[in-house]
Amino acid sequence: MDIAPEVAEALAARRPVVALESTIITHGMPWPQNLETARAVEDAVREAGAVPATMAVIGGRLCAGLAPERLEALAQARDVAKLSRADLAACLATGGTGATTVASTMIAARLAGIEVFATGGIGGVHRGAEDSFDISADLSELAQTPVTVVAAGAKAILDLPKTLEVLETGGVPVIAYGQDAFPAFWSRDSGLAAPLRMDTAQEIARAHRMRAALGLPGGQLVANPVPEADEIARGEIAPIVDRALAEAAEKGIAGKAVTPYLLGRIFELTEGRSLQTNIALVLNNAQLAARVARELSALAGD
Repeated sequence: MDIAPEVAEALAARRPVVALESTIITHGMPWPQNLETARAVEDAVREAGAVPATMAVIGGRLCAGLAPERLEALAQARDVAKLSRADLAACLATGGTGATTVASTMIAARLAGIEVFATGGIGGVHRGAEDSFDISADLSELAQTPVTVVAAGAKAILDLPKTLEVLETGGVPVIAYGQDAFPAFWSRDSGLAAPLRMDTAQEIARAHRMRAALGLPGGQLVANPVPEADEIARGEIAPIVDRALAEAAEKGIAGKAVTPYLLGRIFELTEGRSLQTNIALVLNNAQLAARVARELSALAGD
């Protein structure tokens, strides 16, 4: 594992660090918005008082923190593997290059000693999972890896009620930040109530520490709603998502190809608005994650 000097120094001094995924760079956004967003997210973490650690596998090495030139090279790379728990070890063993999903970023963060991770939205139970059994490894990772994940809820392309049920079964705390509703990625309100609510980064940090003190496995999901000015309301985005899902089914798109296809098609159908909302919510999550990391550092010093 290669830990960037800035990240290593912060960890050694017990200063706040926030892990960031790389799938959003390689599979979630087009060039050059992907590089611009990656840089902006790292800047947002720094401005909020923490050190960013973008995770990726490059040449068979697990990297925690990417130098600017490596970040740019990854943003322009083609045919980059999308790595989850099942693929991570194989990619490392064969000297490959891959981008980390929520699940593999959590694994990398744990190995590096990073407690907080900011992303856009987690994966979950796909619609029609009762037939396909298509359930993201993100959910089982949250149940076993002790990292606090800050996201704008689960992606709205998913079956959100079933996603919440699986998280509950896994013992994962689902904490809505500053509201009672569970957010749905582009929208602030999914129409579902969140199991828990917290209004401060300090409360979230204390809950993280309390889980460790109790010996409970797994992390916690902090569902941070997209800023109101940037959201696409549920009533507007829902029929667009339904159309994209129907088209994906007609084309026989399945497995790991589903999410990138849907995000790309929804971008087209919203004339780019979905991407702008995606960028806004990732930046918002990065800022909250940095505040949580700062509170965790403060608790470590108590």
